[in-house]
Amino acid sequence: MRQILFSGVIGLFLSLIGTPLLIKLLASRGYGQFIRDDGPQNHHSKRGTPTMGGIAFILATLIAYAVTKLVTGSEPTFSGVLVLFLFAGMGLVGFLDDYIKIVKQRSLGLRAKAKMAGQLIVGIGFAILALNFPDERGLSPASTKLSFTQDFGWSIGPVLFVVWALFMILAMSNGVNLTDGLDGLATGASVMVFGAYTFIGVWEYQESCANPATAGPGCYEVRDPLDLAVVAAALMGACFGFLWWNTSPAKIFMGDTGSLALGGALAGLAICSRTELLLAVLGGLFVLITMSVVIQVGSFRLTGKRVFKMAPLQHHFELKGWSEVLVVVRFWIIQGMCAIVGVGIFFAAWAAAK
Repeated sequence: MRQILFSGVIGLFLSLIGTPLLIKLLASRGYGQFIRDDGPQNHHSKRGTPTMGGIAFILATLIAYAVTKLVTGSEPTFSGVLVLFLFAGMGLVGFLDDYIKIVKQRSLGLRAKAKMAGQLIVGIGFAILALNFPDERGLSPASTKLSFTQDFGWSIGPVLFVVWALFMILAMSNGVNLTDGLDGLATGASVMVFGAYTFIGVWEYQESCANPATAGPGCYEVRDPLDLAVVAAALMGACFGFLWWNTSPAKIFMGDTGSLALGGALAGLAICSRTELLLAVLGGLFVLITMSVVIQVGSFRLTGKRVFKMAPLQHHFELKGWSEVLVVVRFWIIQGMCAIVGVGIFFAAWAAAK
């Protein structure tokens, strides 16, 4: 369990001291945030705030994982490395989008087709690799079965699995991206979900079917649960450190660099820990905010009327008169309850199987 403590602390420390250095670098180069004219008027004061801050917690997470392995003398696992590959790969796509948008002064960033192509390449690569590298028990990092708290039902086959994995990756990346509209909102919400996955990874390790003492009803057939907890802890620590600088008033924004990376990491952890459908509960705030956009667009196209004053949902409450800090804290409370309920469901399913 030392690995989990080390990765979390190292991730926190690196992000906490690395983010202000990144702020100075980005500010010196004038890499500031573009603010929509049709959004809440109080957001215009944020124009020019350094963005692409996701670089800070991406590097902090990767270094924390590597240093943890060196310090503890443990070997990296395929599951952990694949989740980090998805995390960094999606972050790279977001970085290219941010770079073109801010540095090249092209407001739309990457062309839609180019951005989608980048996400597809990373997502398909992850999905294909995740079905390979079986361990001595024949378990690969991912399974072709759907999962909630464990695998269930029939195998959907490798082709449909790749499609399903891509859907999860794109959905969570867009969900985090849409949530990243207020200071600290997406970062704080992500910390809670990564905390939940740290617990889930530890529990799956303790109740693994590979352990003769726990093999039997309710045990978990997961390839590398402890290393998934190490990755989740590194992510949680790195996001916590970044939140110090990203909370209101934000000194830096994560940009698409950070939001796409975090969405990828969440999807990767869910797929490799066999909790794919449970992610919709654990990351309930991201789902809620995404659905608000779907409802808004659908209603306008069908009826010509809008359900919310503005979508995503957090801006609706801003336009109703809530302060930014009030929206963020209340949405954090909602996400906290989602994480608690998700972990409760996970534990209840284990208890019921015993």
